[in-house]
Amino acid sequence: MAMLEQVFLPSWLPGLIFLLIVLVILLSMMLKVVREYERAVIFRLGRLLGAKGPGLFIIIPFVDRLIKVDLRIVAVDVPVQKIITKDNVTVEVDAVIYYKVFDPVKAIVAVENYSYAVLMLAMTTLRDVVGQVELDDLLTKREEINKKLQQILDELTDPWGIKVTAVTLKEVKLPESMLRAMAKQAEAERFRRARIIEAEGERQAASIMAEAASFYEQHPVAIRLRELQTLIEVAREKNLIVVTSESGAQQLGTLIGIAKGKPQSSTSSEESSFKSG
Repeated sequence: MAMLEQVFLPSWLPGLIFLLIVLVILLSMMLKVVREYERAVIFRLGRLLGAKGPGLFIIIPFVDRLIKVDLRIVAVDVPVQKIITKDNVTVEVDAVIYYKVFDPVKAIVAVENYSYAVLMLAMTTLRDVVGQVELDDLLTKREEINKKLQQILDELTDPWGIKVTAVTLKEVKLPESMLRAMAKQAEAERFRRARIIEAEGERQAASIMAEAASFYEQHPVAIRLRELQTLIEVAREKNLIVVTSESGAQQLGTLIGIAKGKPQSSTSSEESSFKSG
């Protein structure tokens, strides 16, 4: 019968293992890593120590409190706002705001929740700015309105350590009645332009014809040559009768008949004249 040897562990070994576990946990709580686009704002017993990062740094567990702040540009979608313009037209406008944090300490200390604060400020500023412009300016001068919104928001958020880089109006929704009225206005404007172009063409044509009449008055032969040219062009068509005026062209006759079967009628007239001769 084999004898079993009993192995006894030292009494300090469990304590050492527990100490090592606690040390590992403390080290994991002390060592912090912040990415390149982040900063860590540290409070020690409620007092601000400042911002650290990027990279590796050490804090005191249970004493220091760490808040990470993202420094990248953030896009915020402003919900649709129902606004009355300066000329009393109800429109629905939404926008997108692009901002970034340039001072993480101010972003944490100066305002409770800077992302929510920027969104609320953007909504109220959008209502104020759009309410001060007319509908035509809202539709045609959107770049100016975007710049104005960006400047106002940038000035208001600067004490928070936030830089508003751009503001863009996404869509402007109009009532159906206003859309129909604008369509009628556009149609009337196109009709007006067409009438103006037509009248301008008539004016230019009348001016040129007046110059031509003055030239023909000074050169009577030219108008006669023009008349003959016109008769030649007309004579190319069949089944037409051209009546000329009793001017100085009586040697050509006062009536020129051009019709189909003209050669046959001319041949029969020649035979009748030959018989009579």
